[in-house]
Amino acid sequence: MQQELEKLKYPIGKFSIPATIDSQVLEEWIKTITEFPSRLTSEVAGLSEATLNKQYRPESWTIRQVVHHCADSHMNSFLRFKLALTEENPTIKPYEENLWAALPDTKIAPIVSSLKLLEGLHERWTILLRNLTQEQLERTFIHPQTKQLISLKVNIGIYAWHCNHHLMHILNAKNNKL
Repeated sequence: MQQELEKLKYPIGKFSIPATIDSQVLEEWIKTITEFPSRLTSEVAGLSEATLNKQYRPESWTIRQVVHHCADSHMNSFLRFKLALTEENPTIKPYEENLWAALPDTKIAPIVSSLKLLEGLHERWTILLRNLTQEQLERTFIHPQTKQLISLKVNIGIYAWHCNHHLMHILNAKNNKL
């Protein structure tokens, strides 16, 4: 039962840092981030209110909450990139994503606002990512909860994973009988 819940929670597995992050890996990750808004929009286009309120596993977020979470999370990540590019090893501000997911703008608001936000945000984010130098890719920020120093090149991978992770949650929710 626990293994089944873990598979529903992490349908594509957990992110793992590859031994080598070369230009080909980075390009694949950036492509994933670039294409995410259109892939997400395609998956949620025309969904009924009932379907938007479906969960991907027991006690999980709904499709609506996942869409809004992606906007919240990706805004935070974009700002973390900007901080790491303009400050020396900044300590980023984490946020309580489950509490954010319980707020009215996430629980009941139409998803169109987050889809539009993601479209513009990812357009800017892609421009930023495609123009980073090798030196900038090595810049880091500190995550205060884990005390980890995270490089921007690794964070690109984390967010490419994040895109695919939540797209799979949406696919699973659409097929879920909950």
